[in-house]
Amino acid sequence: MIQSSLTSKCRTTLPKAVRDALAVSPGDRLRYVILENNEVRILPAKPVSRLFGYLRYDGPEVSLQDMDNAIAEGACDL
Repeated sequence: MIQSSLTSKCRTTLPKAVRDALAVSPGDRLRYVILENNEVRILPAKPVSRLFGYLRYDGPEVSLQDMDNAIAEGACDL
């Protein structure tokens, strides 16, 4: 089990093993999720800009009108 202590200002240093597991470095932001059983999960807060390029489309270009039509057709199928 990995532990760290709090300073008088309630600050702590994430141990290296935790930083490595979260793949974070100085300047990165963290999110804290408090669960019902008073456990806390620490997650890296990834900026939306890091998602750029995750979804690739290799097909032909599609116009906004084509997209609107596809959405309307999908809504009618519900």
